[in-house]
Amino acid sequence: MNLISRYIARQFGFAFLVCLVVLTLLAWMVGALREFNVMTAQGQSIIVFLVISSLALPALAVVVAPLALFVAMIWLLTRLNGGSELVVLNAAGLSPARLITPFAGITALAVVGIAAITLYGQPASQHELTAWRAAVGADIVSHFLQEGQFTTMHGITFHIRERQPNGTLLGIFVQDTRSKTQTLTYIAERGQIVDSGSGIFLVLENGSLQRQEGGTAADASIVVFERYAFDLSQLGGDDGDPTYFKPRDRYTGELLAMKLTGPRNLAELGRIRGELVDRFTAPLYPIAFMFVALAALGQARTTRQGRASAIAMAIFGVLVIRIGGFVATQSLSVHSIAGVYIAFAIPLVASLFCFGVIVGWIRLRPPRGLTTWMSDLATRLTTPAVRA
Repeated sequence: MNLISRYIARQFGFAFLVCLVVLTLLAWMVGALREFNVMTAQGQSIIVFLVISSLALPALAVVVAPLALFVAMIWLLTRLNGGSELVVLNAAGLSPARLITPFAGITALAVVGIAAITLYGQPASQHELTAWRAAVGADIVSHFLQEGQFTTMHGITFHIRERQPNGTLLGIFVQDTRSKTQTLTYIAERGQIVDSGSGIFLVLENGSLQRQEGGTAADASIVVFERYAFDLSQLGGDDGDPTYFKPRDRYTGELLAMKLTGPRNLAELGRIRGELVDRFTAPLYPIAFMFVALAALGQARTTRQGRASAIAMAIFGVLVIRIGGFVATQSLSVHSIAGVYIAFAIPLVASLFCFGVIVGWIRLRPPRGLTTWMSDLATRLTTPAVRA
């Protein structure tokens, strides 16, 4: 049986790799189209476009890899059944439970890869993506500020009277209206965009800052400054905080060690918990999908209609598991601790249930209506039309 296991594992590994590459590239192309305005409308180079769009690949791989594994298993099991190889294997004493062995090796590699991406690769890429977008936003300001024109980005309005050949900006007006409770207005005689290494700043000289808390001029206060650094990196941040990264952008160790003392972190406790649950449950879905495919198609079948019903049930099971897991991680676990247990229970219970079906502990029969419908559909698709 070792030779058979190696044969199945080799076929499965190749099919999984092809499905993973194809599905990831398709998902990347869809996402890259949304980022195409970075190169066109915002005047960035093709290098910036490729970097920003490629930084989303780890997040795409986490979602695509379990689906690619499931598609590869469905294809391989259907091909083995169509070529009567499953019939021969079952007749030779290879039970459906023994089929777990050749598939488990590739699935284990997928689990390790997804765990590495979710726990380190994806946070690192998201962190870098946020930094790149902040740099792009600052670069847009430096290149697209036109003399005598108002430019608005993310709730911040810029205006300059003149740009000198050495890059110095004269007659600078900046109004920050991102906050619903206050409006900040900066007026300076001159300024310059400076990259300090830790961030990109618009350094203002000889100006004033007007802070208007209410809706009337009586609620305004004015501060005069000789030099003020306006952080342009906040153009890629959230809610105006240049040092803020969303929970999705933070490293796993950082989320686990985060001290929830500030009002912002306390308000986002649910989001942090949901992000951690999502990262730790993601490696469980390839295992669940593997067992679903084996439970549905591990037995040899002799009719095309039977395979259609089994494939339909497998697809339905995967959809239920993935949608249920998404709701549990993105909604239930964010609002309550009970959602954390539900998020882990969905792939684990599904795996145990399908394992019971594979080894024969649980007898599962598809609903008669579903079987009849799938049989009729397969018959209509394979029977030539009869002309009157």
